[in-house]
Amino acid sequence: MINLSKYTVPLLSALFTANVLAVDLNIATVNNSHMIEMQKLTPEFEQAFPDIKLKWHVYNEGSLRMRAIADIASEAGRYDVVTIGLYETPIWAKRDWLIPLKPDASYQVDDLLPSIKEGLSYQGKLYAAPFYGESSMLMYRKDLLAKAGLSFDKRPTWNEIQNAAKAMHDPDNEVYGICLRGKAGWGDNMALVSTIVNSFGGRWFDMDWTPQINGSPWKKAVDFYINLLTKYGPPNSEHNSFPEILALSRAGKCAMWVDASVAASFITDPSNSDVADRWAYTEAPYQVTTKGASWLWSWSLAIPKESKNVNAAQTFINWATSKEYIKLVAKKNGWASVPTGTRLSTYETPAYVEAVGDFAQAELTAVYNADPNKNTLLPSPYAGIQFAAIPEFVSIGGTTGIKIAEALQGKVSVEQALNSAQKIAVREMRRAGY
Repeated sequence: MINLSKYTVPLLSALFTANVLAVDLNIATVNNSHMIEMQKLTPEFEQAFPDIKLKWHVYNEGSLRMRAIADIASEAGRYDVVTIGLYETPIWAKRDWLIPLKPDASYQVDDLLPSIKEGLSYQGKLYAAPFYGESSMLMYRKDLLAKAGLSFDKRPTWNEIQNAAKAMHDPDNEVYGICLRGKAGWGDNMALVSTIVNSFGGRWFDMDWTPQINGSPWKKAVDFYINLLTKYGPPNSEHNSFPEILALSRAGKCAMWVDASVAASFITDPSNSDVADRWAYTEAPYQVTTKGASWLWSWSLAIPKESKNVNAAQTFINWATSKEYIKLVAKKNGWASVPTGTRLSTYETPAYVEAVGDFAQAELTAVYNADPNKNTLLPSPYAGIQFAAIPEFVSIGGTTGIKIAEALQGKVSVEQALNSAQKIAVREMRRAGY
């Protein structure tokens, strides 16, 4: 009789050891297209790292923020990797909620775009790695602009944008001169409005942390924004954020759109856009200054302090934010589909430049020029362009967004909206001890 024990015992031992060593890595992320693609590539990661199994927790942007901060603040340790942005990273690092990243030499940290890397660092240490980055930029229909006898030979002013919007506005044929975010929220309408305010010479706070929301630059900027959308924007702009304007742009209904640079990859996709080959790009408009006229953002991956699997988390982050990952997406879906705004090498790849055309240089210029520490014409005490990197900003920015959306609907005057937002901001800052 054959003694099976000499075979089964080692086999069972090996299986038991494998189960003990296997790590379930819990990842909290947002439900946008680049992150969804990352989930689809789970088999690629698990094949390369068979001792790590990826467990995805996918939320919309608002839910992600609430769940991530609740988990970290309560020290529950549910997530090993969290998806956060330029706003959260320095705040959470200062509170000792994150573990500094320690990528090895092969990761090539110096290949990260400087403005993105700096925004994700605190006291000289990198606390989050960028999965994709973006700035805001002007996307415009070159065919409609040419038909109007106009051109953007250089970065336009907001006054030039207004003139172009007027010339291209054709509501009878459902073509609107310009489409801009109007939906209330610190990450919705205020992402854009903050950059307009910056370019008009405004700022959220002076050097004593006194809110400046009802000051002259704010009034001029918000007056301009509301008049522009009211006269030359689509109906009911107060309901429009990125998804709604993307749908309008794909349908050929927006002559211009100032928004996240990542939008270009969607409006130029011929499988989804009726006007895919008619777009051109340049930096976002400015008025009296270019400081803070383009926003800067990056969805990034970080390791919470309470993670139970720090080494596995670092391994995953290295993989997902590497040059090799970008090449993997290009191999699977084409260079036009890769996450951008993070690495200089992406823009030095001829295949990528050929796939996206003049968008590559426009985005690279926008991200390079967006400096979160030189964000306003007058000195400001905070980092950030379309936000102020302090915990109180979520409340202050959100309330201001609601008030400006009410002014856009004509429910209150611009002056009333800004005075109300100013009072609330002053109260919040006093309560926080500034």
